[in-house]
Amino acid sequence: MLRAASVRRTLARLQSREFQSSARRRNENIDLCSVKRVSDEVDVCIVGGGPAGLSAAIRLKQLEQEKGREIRVVVIEKGSEIGSHILSGAVIEPRALNELLPNWRDRDGHPLTQPTSSSSMRFFTSRYSVPIPHPPQMGNRGNYIVSLSKFTSWLGEIAEESGVELYPGFAGSSLLYSEDGQAVAGVRLNDVGIDRKGKPKDNFEPGMEFRAKVTLLAEGARGSLTKTAVRRFNLQADSDPQTYGIGVKEVWRVDPSQYRPGEVVHTMGWPLDMHTYGGGWVYHMADGLVSLGLVIGLDYANPYLSPYWELQRMKHHPYFAKLLSGDSTRIAYGARTLNEGGLQSLPKLYFPGGALIGCSAGFVNVAKIKGTHNAMKTGMLVAEAAFDVLSADDGSPADMSAYDKAFKESWVFSELYEVRNLRPSFNTSLGIFGGIVYSGIDSFLLKGRTPWTFRNSSRVTDAAHTRRASQCNPIKYPAPQPPLSTDLMTALSLTGTNHAEDQPAHLRVRREEDGLVERSECRGEHVRVNVQDYAGLLGRACPAGVYEYVDDEDGSSGKEGWGGKKLVINAQNCIHCKLCDVKVPTQDVQWTVPEGGGGPKYTIT
Repeated sequence: MLRAASVRRTLARLQSREFQSSARRRNENIDLCSVKRVSDEVDVCIVGGGPAGLSAAIRLKQLEQEKGREIRVVVIEKGSEIGSHILSGAVIEPRALNELLPNWRDRDGHPLTQPTSSSSMRFFTSRYSVPIPHPPQMGNRGNYIVSLSKFTSWLGEIAEESGVELYPGFAGSSLLYSEDGQAVAGVRLNDVGIDRKGKPKDNFEPGMEFRAKVTLLAEGARGSLTKTAVRRFNLQADSDPQTYGIGVKEVWRVDPSQYRPGEVVHTMGWPLDMHTYGGGWVYHMADGLVSLGLVIGLDYANPYLSPYWELQRMKHHPYFAKLLSGDSTRIAYGARTLNEGGLQSLPKLYFPGGALIGCSAGFVNVAKIKGTHNAMKTGMLVAEAAFDVLSADDGSPADMSAYDKAFKESWVFSELYEVRNLRPSFNTSLGIFGGIVYSGIDSFLLKGRTPWTFRNSSRVTDAAHTRRASQCNPIKYPAPQPPLSTDLMTALSLTGTNHAEDQPAHLRVRREEDGLVERSECRGEHVRVNVQDYAGLLGRACPAGVYEYVDDEDGSSGKEGWGGKKLVINAQNCIHCKLCDVKVPTQDVQWTVPEGGGGPKYTIT
């Protein structure tokens, strides 16, 4: 567990502060805006302990050694441990790692132990699979199959050795601003010990503040602070709306007869129909493990679709049934949204006082089905820009525009530019089949050398692509066939997910214009539209069973219900995938951070 000595010292310091409430006050409402908080001054505060944030932190400490100027770097991470909220396929291209840590192969215990041995692509029908050519961008020579959770944990160890202060178990709940409100000035951590009614419990502690000269947001796709910064500084004004996919994943220990170390397989076609963007993967990891899963574009139209049950159905295919036969055991499950918008959807990368890095901005190369190398490189680029800003500190808000310039001159930009039209081609008048044809031509022949760029000029979001239930056919999924396929709750038990039940809901039905207020009328309208028009989409779409539209038998929900139905949110099940925030047709579910440490406990994903 990566709790640094500095974390323990800070916790001890917090426990001795005057803000510890008396027993009398703990039973009263408090004004969280005026409560006394501990404030700490740092040079750089990084929100998110993933590959981008940790690469930025490590590079900053390298520059500290190279330049001889000491800087204080803090990384806050909502997961209970570094890596516990990290999930991906994952095949890593080591280009950025080679630049950041040239001697990484000499380090004991590094997790890149399984190089890829082959790479192929297959097209599935319901009964057969046939090999098809894969685009050159999907080649995997020199890459490694890893658990991204383990890889991130390893990066965390290196960051801590470098002098970075790591604070796992602490969620960044809000941004701090300069006195004039025109620049970000740090991050406030989530309050701890508030009950679901907003009253302090016996263990109440106000979240401390990290006041930073530079604040870097590395929260991953659809981060809550990133959403705040994008909205406040209008960072998306000149770019297309970000689009997303949902990746649903399992890890199996397969029978030795089915294990082919280093094999990489990507799939197209069944179980998805020809109107739905997506595909599957099979990665033979080290130690007899196989990572398999399915990515589905969240611009899918049919509200009856369930990502979890599509994955379970996929495993019934003869290819997977054979792979998972014999002495095979499922050992992990998880899900996470990922960026798919590419270059056209990148927001402005910097704002007064800070910047967006990694999947907070959206550097995934969808054609490669990879993003870790780009996330790490942008972390390194922003670190170099931040160090220069700190060295020339003139007291004004940090101007991180040099980071944007460095990005546009980097191989990350070149890589994303080449594939900029591939994913968007599936949302043109060409349709899914036309997108496949265009992507093949662009990948093999044009290689991005075209005078055109496909844009989402009408600014249609993933949620807006959803059709009404009356326009779609219900999807009948096969019953579970354990151990090959199981019900959702059985799979969820493998995530180690846990949230304290008596805390404010981190999943809130509210309009953005209402701020933090949840209104009964808003919840009632949510139920009406989503039940009446979209057949309760979230009840099927959520890969953790968080949302249920149930009978309101006694009418006790009042204005919060509609037509004899009410919404139940099982927030304790949440695996922080963010699908609800992206896909709900009414765009009124706001994902916010729970108390730090809550959520999944991924270790092998």
